[in-house]
Amino acid sequence: MRQTRLGLSENTRAVSAELLQNNLAEALNLRLAIKQAHWTVRGPHFQQLHELFDSFVAPLDAEIDEIAERLATLGGTPDGRAETAAGSNPYPLDATSGKSHLSALADRFAALGNTVRDAIDATDAAGDADTAHLLTGTSRFLDQSLWFLEAHLNEN
Repeated sequence: MRQTRLGLSENTRAVSAELLQNNLAEALNLRLAIKQAHWTVRGPHFQQLHELFDSFVAPLDAEIDEIAERLATLGGTPDGRAETAAGSNPYPLDATSGKSHLSALADRFAALGNTVRDAIDATDAAGDADTAHLLTGTSRFLDQSLWFLEAHLNEN
């Protein structure tokens, strides 16, 4: 951690930086999954899903940028390299149907949303209300996106 004049303890900054880095890597992985779905979706709802998937990218990019910049502000070094963003749950290459993409993306949005909510609590407990607030906005975006995906999966 580099030195900064922020009025947060080094421990608080270190806790927040570690959580932000984890969420940065997961968000970058999600971005790549979204683009994979966008590029490979097929079927009767192609156009609608192709556009839906792409509509998640710009707002997610904004969240990714906020996370990386907060990490840098705290004195950390954002690591957005592909090898860092590679997750342990690779996106299925055989997914082509709208339903398979919707399900795979819903799982990933939900997982990141849960991770972000845990980080909100942890950064708040560590005394970093600003990072908790930033992640709360990210959580709202992820939750709304999950709702959109699940609405397509619901046949009722």
